[in-house]
Amino acid sequence: MIQVKLFDQEHEKDLEREMNRFLERLDQKKLLDIKYNIAAFPEDEEEQEQVYCFSAMIVYRK
Repeated sequence: MIQVKLFDQEHEKDLEREMNRFLERLDQKKLLDIKYNIAAFPEDEEEQEQVYCFSAMIVYRK
């Protein structure tokens, strides 16, 4: 059966750490694909700061 595991973090290092923990427990032969995405949007219309969303999906065989 094909499964997915979703990850979502505000900081890229947090996403990397969380994904690596999951991948450590996953047999390499079961890994099918990894999808990665970054989204950025203004925190507030009046502010110049942006909020980032780093997300990934690991597709694997159970």
